[in-house]
Amino acid sequence: MAHINGYVVAAGEKKKASQPSWNWVLINATGETKALDVDKYAVMHRVQIHARDLRIIDPNLSYPSTILGRERAIVLNLEHIKAIITSDEVLLRDPSHENVIPIVKELERRLPVGNQAHHGQGDGKESSAAHNDADAGEEDESPFEFRALEVFLEAICSFLAARTTELETTAYPALDELTSKISSGNLDRVRKLKSATTRLTARVQKVRDELVHLLDDDDDMADLYLSRKLSCPCSMASSPNCYLTSPTIGSKISRASVATVREDENDVEQLEMLLEAYFMQIDSTLNKLTTLREYVQDTDDYISIQMDNRRNELIQLEVVLGSGTVCSAFYSLVAGIFGMNIPYTWNDNHGYMFKWVCIVTGAICVFSLVFIMSYARFKGLMGS
Repeated sequence: MAHINGYVVAAGEKKKASQPSWNWVLINATGETKALDVDKYAVMHRVQIHARDLRIIDPNLSYPSTILGRERAIVLNLEHIKAIITSDEVLLRDPSHENVIPIVKELERRLPVGNQAHHGQGDGKESSAAHNDADAGEEDESPFEFRALEVFLEAICSFLAARTTELETTAYPALDELTSKISSGNLDRVRKLKSATTRLTARVQKVRDELVHLLDDDDDMADLYLSRKLSCPCSMASSPNCYLTSPTIGSKISRASVATVREDENDVEQLEMLLEAYFMQIDSTLNKLTTLREYVQDTDDYISIQMDNRRNELIQLEVVLGSGTVCSAFYSLVAGIFGMNIPYTWNDNHGYMFKWVCIVTGAICVFSLVFIMSYARFKGLMGS
């Protein structure tokens, strides 16, 4: 039997429920990590959320990037980061994923930082890394859920920025190469890069839209203050007159103090500054992708202009060849008429006319060709 945060787990016991188990990693406020293999009902009971909220982080369902605040938890779905944040622990899905492993290590390193002041007198054999983190800057006094949220936002922004940089490194040389040499291989390569740019832009846009949605709604940001909800029983979700339900408390607390508490509950400046910092970072990434898409579009327009120019040149060549064919057809017509093996009287004693017929017919053909080409240039159908 194993005890994990008050839960008893039997090692050899078969699960009675038919629900598939999910792999989780639990990181608490001291940085301790525990692996969990539980079904969704155990998770719902642990963090006290509804099934509809848990579906947001279901890998079998496709949900956009979401940061959802509930009474005692924050449900977070940002690309490969699928987590549940409470006031004292973090549940992270699929900890063995290659992109999630660095996040777990970062959580282990940064989550205990805010508790150094409370636990600093306990153990004198702290690791040098944790000691350097504590001395590197001023003490982090933000709530636990904000420190965890900051790690996740930093991870997703860095991940998308890295993917954007890789795409830029590959795309710009490919576009320049296509501009200098149009070939089927270069066109196919740019087509794939254009599709990758569109997909990455959509992913970045979803994260940015979620941050904008939170920044535009103070109530949604207030829902993310889990520690404040627990410390203040009279939250915004409860009745504003809860202080007055008890005559003893109501006699000691004035209306001014109630207003002050309600004002503190509406104070979301700390979270707003945190979200704005990462909003600027994700917006910068989106601007890079927008610039790349514009460069791709400009290259596409340039290639289209070049292809149109080539087609115009082919059309001009076709006009020249067609005109020459018409003129030579007239010469062939005259030669065919005089070459027929039919006896006629006016052919006798007029052998000297052969050369004049050839000369006059050739002159007419050349004159016709020159006239057609001059007319085409005059009408602007031929280039200079």
